[in-house]
Amino acid sequence: MASATLNLRVQPFRLLTRAEAAHYCRRTLKKFEAQCPVRPVEMADGDRLWDVQDLDRWIEGLKGGDASDHDAILARLG
Repeated sequence: MASATLNLRVQPFRLLTRAEAAHYCRRTLKKFEAQCPVRPVEMADGDRLWDVQDLDRWIEGLKGGDASDHDAILARLG
């Protein structure tokens, strides 16, 4: 009987720390900070967390996605 190994990576959280967000985007922390325009969500206790959905939209925009993605990111940047 044949067998196969399946490796799955499941992201259990929607909000990520800076290090987790950099890892999610496959960037070093230094490159993530320099390249990523996505603003973190400011929590009441002062924590700054990055939303996976915002990161996904940014990455889609890098691939030549819809121009409205760029506009949404720029609007969030102020």
